[in-house]
Amino acid sequence: MSRLARSALLWCTGYLFLALVPLGLALLIRPHEVREFGAELGALLGLLALGVLASQAVISGRHRWFAESVGYDNILQFHRQTGIFALLLVLAHPIVMIATRPGWLEYLDPRDDTLRAITLILLVLATLVLVASSLWRTRFGLSYEWWRALHGALTLFIVAGGLGHAVMVQHYTQGVITTLLLGAVVGGSLLLVVETRLLRPWRLRKRAWKVVANEQERGDATTLTLEAEGRHRLDFAPGQFFWITLGDTPFSLQQHPFSVASSVSDGRRFSFTAKRLGDFTNTLPDVKPGTRAFIEGPFGSFIPEPDNGSGAVLIAGGIGITPIMSILRTLHDQGDTRPLWLLYANKTWEDAAFRDELAELEGQLDLDVIHVISDPEPEWKGERGKIDEALVKRRVPADDGRREYFICGPEPLMNVAEKALLAQGAAATRIYSDRFDIV
Repeated sequence: MSRLARSALLWCTGYLFLALVPLGLALLIRPHEVREFGAELGALLGLLALGVLASQAVISGRHRWFAESVGYDNILQFHRQTGIFALLLVLAHPIVMIATRPGWLEYLDPRDDTLRAITLILLVLATLVLVASSLWRTRFGLSYEWWRALHGALTLFIVAGGLGHAVMVQHYTQGVITTLLLGAVVGGSLLLVVETRLLRPWRLRKRAWKVVANEQERGDATTLTLEAEGRHRLDFAPGQFFWITLGDTPFSLQQHPFSVASSVSDGRRFSFTAKRLGDFTNTLPDVKPGTRAFIEGPFGSFIPEPDNGSGAVLIAGGIGITPIMSILRTLHDQGDTRPLWLLYANKTWEDAAFRDELAELEGQLDLDVIHVISDPEPEWKGERGKIDEALVKRRVPADDGRREYFICGPEPLMNVAEKALLAQGAAATRIYSDRFDIV
């Protein structure tokens, strides 16, 4: 079993343990009232929902101690899928119980107990809004900044409200010890939310950075270079990313992830490059030198192994070249001699950011750059169309069991590239993907 597979198994086991704690505590209790099977099943589904929702805070909080080697992209996908699972559990909990005892429908009647009924209804609605806004944020026209605030507030309400509901029912939560244990586990997840949204920015306030250069790149992209204000530094690996807040305070809804584009040679100075693709990135060309910034990170496992003589295949689409530039610049600074193959897809030749530097790096590294243009000029003599399985098979050497593969770009390109590499015999544990849609 590979190191990555062992790490994934370890963290999945830890997650399952946390998610199953409320259910496990319930199974240790012998309730005074004997109820129908449907009623007990519905109650246990609710406790399982509480455990899964509480564990979501561990996944979503960008805690570097949690599953860092698995990759933030994989953690995010897992978070989304378990969020959908939690929603199904939340909906199944009252449906199964009311189907078993229709009289329990009165719990949702505000005329009987207004506070209880409104709270239960709001918990279900809040969970629906939480999941729907996360899956279809852009369709709803919800900016990332306001979604982030909504996501945090709803998480606190749902987990705290679910804990209160479970404790007040007392069927499976009777007894002081059970209540305290359940409160400790679920309350711990609430503290993680507070740590992420309040304590972490508080610590960052004394570690400010400033923009020292703003350069325009090909492909409607902007490169910002930042330097530390003070003696602090950030050590990172090539291919990693940071969450960056521009402004005078770290307590801001505006926080966005950007891959590092520069070499790792200087921990007090780094740069990132972004294409104008949305509200925030559209403002980057206007950022003035001297603007303050706050950095959280680094994150990500999009990192080549040291001393891998078998080399690496790098596949990028558009501005997905950014973390790959960090890798190439670092390998150049380190005098690395491993063989490298870069497939770089763009719509036009003018869209190819860093193309001049890539040409220089071809002469300084053991690097073969293959540009792929989907809408080329008539005189273009390179690869045409899009990166597909046939192109990968033609231009990428056969897998040798050790070579690493790094892919970054739009979702369709990444899906095709991953499938093509697997067809070439590359092991999934040696394919590293860095997707755009992590917010």
